Amino acid sequence: MRKISLGRRTARLAAVSLAVLLAGTGCASDKSTAKTGSAGADTSGDTVKVGVLHSLSGTMAISEVTVKNSVLLAIDEINAKGGVLGKKIQPVVEDGASDWPTFAEKAQKLISNDKVAVTFGGWTSASRKAMLPVFEKNKQLLFYPVQYEGLESSPYIFYTGATTNQQIVPGLDYLKAQGKKKIFLVGSDYVFPRTANKIIKKYAEANGMQIVGEEYTPLGHTEYSTVINKVADAKPDAVFNTLNGDSNVAFFKQLRGTGIKAADMPVLSVSIAEEEVRGIGADYLAGQPVAWNYYQTTEGPRNTEFVAAYKAKYGADKVTSDPMEAGYNSVYLWKAAVEKANSFKPDDVKKACDGVSIDAPEGKVTIDGATQHVYKTARIGVVQPDGLIKEVWASPGPIKPDPYLKEYPWAQGL
Repeated sequence: MRKISLGRRTARLAAVSLAVLLAGTGCASDKSTAKTGSAGADTSGDTVKVGVLHSLSGTMAISEVTVKNSVLLAIDEINAKGGVLGKKIQPVVEDGASDWPTFAEKAQKLISNDKVAVTFGGWTSASRKAMLPVFEKNKQLLFYPVQYEGLESSPYIFYTGATTNQQIVPGLDYLKAQGKKKIFLVGSDYVFPRTANKIIKKYAEANGMQIVGEEYTPLGHTEYSTVINKVADAKPDAVFNTLNGDSNVAFFKQLRGTGIKAADMPVLSVSIAEEEVRGIGADYLAGQPVAWNYYQTTEGPRNTEFVAAYKAKYGADKVTSDPMEAGYNSVYLWKAAVEKANSFKPDDVKKACDGVSIDAPEGKVTIDGATQHVYKTARIGVVQPDGLIKEVWASPGPIKPDPYLKEYPWAQGL
């Protein structure tokens, strides 16, 4: 397997982490806390600042710009109805630039300089892992909106996307039910794909499936002929795809160029939603399965309202997607927890969060206070020729989050 050199990024991240470590205690014990509502956050006026931190440039911009947009939509809607605890929300938008140390630096800037009460942001697990020590040392809140590999629970992160038992495991169950026993793993070379594939290999071992190949490429990689040749030679029943960002454009276009079709060898993806389909092209993805918790086509009046509002704000040709919806939900979940606590203080919000529910576009979502993840309905969909995704299976109801897979005997030791 190919391993990437962390080099300068690692050095920068180490420097940021050290600075946070040295400064964190001072921030947490700031004497202004009692007056401002949270450590470093000034909520004494008629507005409350919140951070919005996503990749607006670089390889991950294909996915993250629209999550930023949906967060701003939620803020606009809430402000139009009076805000939170009588205060209007003032977003401070920053660009993580698809660079994990930059996410850590911008997170610290939002907390120390902009004095935000909460931050909504991140996509890749690498960006989340980079930000985690910043929020923990400063005792500030991050709402992270994207599905991830699980095996994590931070006291200062709320995870509003799916954890493993709400996306990856249902995806594997679907492939198993379809009789797909030989699986090839293709992923980007960073935390999420490597950890997800460790879980997938444990699942396969316990469920009579065989992993016939495993390949990783750096984020932003665009030459997939060698990988696709290895896939073709292995003759898998299906591919489990954990590529992220615009690498998916190259992969699927080159895969189609070989004549391999979804009907012959499905590629189940967990990071391709409606926005990525637009970027890649529906012609290259039609018939391919995906695993998420929400689609633009998900039925329900709340989703009808959400889709209409998003299109009204950003354009009739725009689409909605799972990470966008989870980002949108994040703002409403934070608002509900703040109002339940009657406080913007992070520790008060955390104490009040358990059982907080909203009627979201995907259906009812509820915060599990023990893990700070949310109950979510699992959905398998198939990309259609028009670029939308049709649901072909859904769990009977919202699934309780199990980030450490405690309920699965085969996952012991992960």
